[in-house]
Amino acid sequence: MNSRFSNTAAALAATVVLAFTAVSPVAAQGTVALDGNARQAYGKLVASVPAARELGRQAVAVLVFPKITKAGLVVGGQYGEGVLLRGGKPAGHYSTTGASYGLQAGAQQFGYAMFFMNEKALNALTETDGFEVGVGPSVVVVDEGMAKASTSITTKDDIYAFIFSQKGLMAGIGLQGNKITKLAK
Repeated sequence: MNSRFSNTAAALAATVVLAFTAVSPVAAQGTVALDGNARQAYGKLVASVPAARELGRQAVAVLVFPKITKAGLVVGGQYGEGVLLRGGKPAGHYSTTGASYGLQAGAQQFGYAMFFMNEKALNALTETDGFEVGVGPSVVVVDEGMAKASTSITTKDDIYAFIFSQKGLMAGIGLQGNKITKLAK
């Protein structure tokens, strides 16, 4: 790949991500609405997926992103905001961003929840300037088939992630390379 194309692709990816971050749901709707949306999304997830319900009982905290928007045409980006629930109560607000390039076209919205199974994994999120999925604690993405086929999961990994409420036309959702950052109060 020539450097001119890769520089253009990188600039386009940055533009897409900036477009997502320019309209912040927390700024537009406030933390109370975000907290409510996250609790509602989490409630639906654990009510419909037995494996999520079981992990929720064992997790020290759950980070819920009720709505993430992803769009791309060769170059793509995604953005969403979520709530860290600890003991069922909001313990922080976070954003997730990601950029990608490759064979992709379309737009979609989805949510995801990350179940932190131990304090060490949770500290990787809460005590850093930014948590990059795929770097640090092990993250297991539980796909729809695995989630429905299993009523319990042996909790040997640090973090389990469930993707839910997919809407739109875009193939493939990956969490690898997403950066999660604590939002300023």
